[in-house]
Amino acid sequence: MSTTDLGLPTAPRPRRDVEAPTSGPLIDTFGRVATDLRVSVTDRCNLRCTYCMPAEGLDWLPSEDLLTTDEFVRVLTVAVRDLGIRRIRFTGGEPLLRRDLEELIAAASTLPEGPELALTTNGLGLRHRARALADAGLDRINVSLDTIDPARFAQITRRDRLSDVLDGLAAARDAGLQPVKVNAVIPSRDDLAGLPTLLRFCLDEGYQLRIIEQMPLDADHRWDRGAMVTADEILTTLRRTFDLDPDPCPRGGAPAATWLVRGHTDPTGQTARVGVIASVTRPFCGDCDRTRLTADGALRNCLFADAETSLMPALRGGLTPTALDAEIARRWRGDMWHKAAGHAVNTTDFRQPDRPMSAIGG
Repeated sequence: MSTTDLGLPTAPRPRRDVEAPTSGPLIDTFGRVATDLRVSVTDRCNLRCTYCMPAEGLDWLPSEDLLTTDEFVRVLTVAVRDLGIRRIRFTGGEPLLRRDLEELIAAASTLPEGPELALTTNGLGLRHRARALADAGLDRINVSLDTIDPARFAQITRRDRLSDVLDGLAAARDAGLQPVKVNAVIPSRDDLAGLPTLLRFCLDEGYQLRIIEQMPLDADHRWDRGAMVTADEILTTLRRTFDLDPDPCPRGGAPAATWLVRGHTDPTGQTARVGVIASVTRPFCGDCDRTRLTADGALRNCLFADAETSLMPALRGGLTPTALDAEIARRWRGDMWHKAAGHAVNTTDFRQPDRPMSAIGG
């Protein structure tokens, strides 16, 4: 149960007159505890989705500014062993562009308590690496796919690579990375007509579809709330073709609200599900259990945070291993302690983060 109601159109600030805890899990001033870590391993991407970045791409971080394999492992060790992280999701940019990804996953799989390991990818190149990722210890995977229409896919991503994504999805399923989830953003209301086709494809192939409201995290800062396709529009469109029932299973801290698709089953024989992540119109900040680490070693307690805490000075400051671990934990607890009650997207003073989604991690 949430300790604070964050459904209001305001976002109270955390208390700053109380010191952050010096031990225990990652807790904030509203009583939320972070157990889910999103780790961006690179800001680079090999697609150019229109709602994410410009056609020419972005100025990528210099390689020397990215965390090394050893630095990632050090931070993940502290997160799991000392701070209570139980789930780790590797993201980007596009994480498959990181050559040591399997090495990172293998190291994370051996951490104490055996954290659940997941990956979010655009699927390019996944056909060649799905088996190795599973062998390294990856448990689950999400693949971004907004449409199965080749022409529309090429328009959205500015790349003619739909067949590669479809091959990657099949390879992930064959490698046993279950459930395979499909993340879809609906860029325009004109795309709503193709949404039932995408859901039927996922149902037929045994994938779980997650439809995401477009968030103000684009590099061009052109997000328009009035043009955004809402959860209500998504569900109205799906219900014209499918019978959807509310999922009786508790949602917990999961970002997606899910519905049962009557008459369809998943690969386990259970009723198939479809999810909607309505970060804008139905914020779930009160149950958020996430913390984030960027590819250049910055801690972020929210996708929309207006501040972050860098671990780089500690990681490259010559500290002894014991002192380094303590400093990472101290900085992380402090960053989480200052987490706001909500993301403030629905307030008049909302300011889009300087980092775009590709540089934060999904």
